[in-house]
Amino acid sequence: MPRFLKSILLSISLLCALHCAAQEDYRFDIGGGLGMTGYLGDANAANLWQNPSWDAELLFRYIANPRWNFKTNFYIGGLRGNTESMANVLPTEEQFKFSTTFYELGEMAEFHFFNYGMGERYRKLKRFTPYITAGVSMTLWSVEGHTYAGFTLPVGIGFKYKPSRRLNLGLEFLMKKVFSDRLDGDNLVDPIGIKSSFAKNTDWYSTLTFTISYEFSKRCAQCHYKE
Repeated sequence: MPRFLKSILLSISLLCALHCAAQEDYRFDIGGGLGMTGYLGDANAANLWQNPSWDAELLFRYIANPRWNFKTNFYIGGLRGNTESMANVLPTEEQFKFSTTFYELGEMAEFHFFNYGMGERYRKLKRFTPYITAGVSMTLWSVEGHTYAGFTLPVGIGFKYKPSRRLNLGLEFLMKKVFSDRLDGDNLVDPIGIKSSFAKNTDWYSTLTFTISYEFSKRCAQCHYKE
């Protein structure tokens, strides 16, 4: 084989290898996090952080593209409240407090404000991005020996930073509307005489979580990259 032909073939091979290396990205992301929770309801009507507690999260993401991610998450955490810390007094003048551990399984969509990632300049990828997120979930909890479950709508904001190609650091704040008035137990169902409904007189809780995650499963296993 002529020397110049060998040189051409070698150059093509090198370009292909560089092309794949440059466009290396991944389809999935797995990780976890720790943080704190807040509660708003009949035992705390105003200050979200009046009685903070803890949370832990496991997450799995499908990375659709640099703008959109879809996340499955599982939370376990604590919630607590105490009517003694409220400015308003209940009609009966009784005082109640509660503490519970909740379990939440949900599906979230995340929209990045910037094209998130590391790689080619023409894709205008950035190693950091703020984002908004929303989804649906189910929450299970127990208060005073009684177990409850509720449909939950989480919405929030977050920030991600990529210290390396496959590693992600994140901070996410979510407010979660529970379609139940029993997050704080039976004693605080309709304490001021307002009849509950599916969308009225229900409880909320929040999670503020720091996460670490790792990407895997190359999208460009061969030199046939497709966005």
